Amino acid sequence: MSDDDAMQAIHRLAGSLLHLQQQAAQQYLPVVDNILRTRSRDTRHIEHTLDGLLDFCGHEPVLRMYKKLCRHYWDIDPNATAYYVNAYREYWDSNEQDGQP
Repeated sequence: MSDDDAMQAIHRLAGSLLHLQQQAAQQYLPVVDNILRTRSRDTRHIEHTLDGLLDFCGHEPVLRMYKKLCRHYWDIDPNATAYYVNAYREYWDSNEQDGQP
C-alpha cells in the first residue's frame, strides 16, 4: 500500500467516524431531552444512556448531552454520578482537574 493509499484510507475512516458520531448525537438527543424534560428518576435508564453516550464524548454535541445528564443525575445519585464523571475523565480527558464534567 502506497502512502497515498494509506492517507486515503485514513481519510475515509475519519469520515466514517465523524458520521457515526453525528448519528449518535441525533439518536441520543431525544432520549436525553426526554429524561431531562420529564425529570426522570429511572436510574437504570439514565445509567444506560450515560453508558452509551460515553463512547461518543469525543464529539462536542454528545459531550454536552453527557454533562447535562450528569448534572441531572447528581441530585438523584451523587455516588453513581461521580463514577460517570471519573469514567469520562479516564476515557477522554485524564488531565481535566475541575469538578463535574
